[in-house]
Amino acid sequence: MENTERLDTRIVILGDETTTAIGDVKAMGWVGRVIARTPVEDPIIDIYNVPSPGETSASLVERWSQEVQRRFRPETDNRLVIALGNSDASEGISVSRSRLNLATVIDEARRSEISVFVVGPPPSFNKALNYEIEHLATGYEDVCNRRSVPFVDFFHPLVDHEGYNLELEASARNMPGQTGYGLMAWLVLNRGWYQWLGLEEEQD
Repeated sequence: MENTERLDTRIVILGDETTTAIGDVKAMGWVGRVIARTPVEDPIIDIYNVPSPGETSASLVERWSQEVQRRFRPETDNRLVIALGNSDASEGISVSRSRLNLATVIDEARRSEISVFVVGPPPSFNKALNYEIEHLATGYEDVCNRRSVPFVDFFHPLVDHEGYNLELEASARNMPGQTGYGLMAWLVLNRGWYQWLGLEEEQD
C-alpha cells in the first residue's frame, strides 16, 4: 500500500516591517490573520515570521540562507515565503537589480528543495514613490511567473483602495491598520496559499 503520510511542514516568512503587526490594534498583521486561517495540525505546520525592518532585496539575499538554516530540518517539508517590501524603490535600487536579487534567492532555495511563495510590495501613501513600486511589483511578478512560483500582487488591488489609503494617511510610519492588513491577508489566502500548501481551502 502506498504511504501517503505527509511530512510536518516548516514555513519561514522573510520580509520587512509589513510582516509585523505595527499599526494593527489587534496585533495580528496580515501574517497573523493568515496563520489564523491555516490548519496547523495533521500535518503539523510551524510558521516562523522573521521580519527585518527596511529590508531590501539586496539584504534579503544576504540573510535568507542563514535564517532558514536555523529553522528548517532535513525531516520536514521546508517552505519559504518571501514578503517583498518597497524599500528597493525608496533606496534607489534599479528594477533590474531587484529582479536579479529575487531570482537569486528563488533559484538557490529551489536547488535546496525549498518551495517558495512570493508576496509583492504594497503601495505607499507617497504617490511619486508608487510609480517606482508599480514597476518593481511588475518586475517581481515576471520573475515568479518565469519560474512558476506563486506570486501575490499587493500593489494593484490596494493602490486605489480608500480604506487602505486612509490608514496610511493617518499613520506616522506609513503603515496600514486593521483594514489594510485584513485586505492583505485576504489576498494571500485567495491567491494560492492553500494550493501551495496542498490544503483544502477553509470555508467561512
